[in-house]
Amino acid sequence: MSIQNRRERERAEREQLIVTAARELAETEGWDAVTTRRLAAEIEYSQPVLYSHFKGKDAIMAAVAVQGCADLAVELRAARASATGTREALAAVAATYTSFAGRRPALYDAMFTHLVDLPFATPEAPEALQAAFAEILGAVEPITADGEHAGILTETFWAALHGLVTLMRSGRLPEEAHETRLALLVARFATP
Repeated sequence: MSIQNRRERERAEREQLIVTAARELAETEGWDAVTTRRLAAEIEYSQPVLYSHFKGKDAIMAAVAVQGCADLAVELRAARASATGTREALAAVAATYTSFAGRRPALYDAMFTHLVDLPFATPEAPEALQAAFAEILGAVEPITADGEHAGILTETFWAALHGLVTLMRSGRLPEEAHETRLALLVARFATP
């Protein structure tokens, strides 16, 4: 292995270490606790090393969001693949999406709540963002009626899921009715 290859591998490993530390710290203490100073101490590198990888906290949060979308895409793909029908796939995607948000609130916030410098809903969006959306689209597209735009219907379904997650997390919707809400959402979307 050449010295250049080794340096590139070590750089990628340091970058992953930074992102992982940020995710873990955010999940345990919240995003306010994630600072470059704190991350430098956590991973035992200097702040200039962090800045050689990322411009600052916002860039780190964007990297976390991209990885989170990749994780979400994998979970949504598995849920959709394990479903036996169109309506079941929609229900599985809805349940998996909301479960992901509930299990990983700080990661979800980086992905869909906090302002991050990532292009969404454009061809320039990172592959992981496109993959996560494609999994939701894969569940919604089969229920799209003639004349409807599958992408816009998918955005609407996603917005409904995000709204449920946000309202439940903030205590504005009681959690005990979550399954009923998901069933109603799926029924309305899956009904021609």
